[in-house]
Amino acid sequence: MKYLVILAFLAIVGSLGSALFFMMRDGHDGRPKTNNMARALAWRVGFSILLFVCILLAWKFGYIRPTGVPLT
Repeated sequence: MKYLVILAFLAIVGSLGSALFFMMRDGHDGRPKTNNMARALAWRVGFSILLFVCILLAWKFGYIRPTGVPLT
């Protein structure tokens, strides 16, 4: 489970980086603007939702357990 979370987080950061790249490059030097930045941000949102759902399912099926400070 730990590796899945790390992989999803890297995908989220990579997608955010590619959106930054497209934001800085599209529309310069006489080239038309494309929707690559919006597509990269949509992928980021999708990866974030997928990560959240995977964490909820892992908690529901008992793969992970909360280990916070116990209330006394």
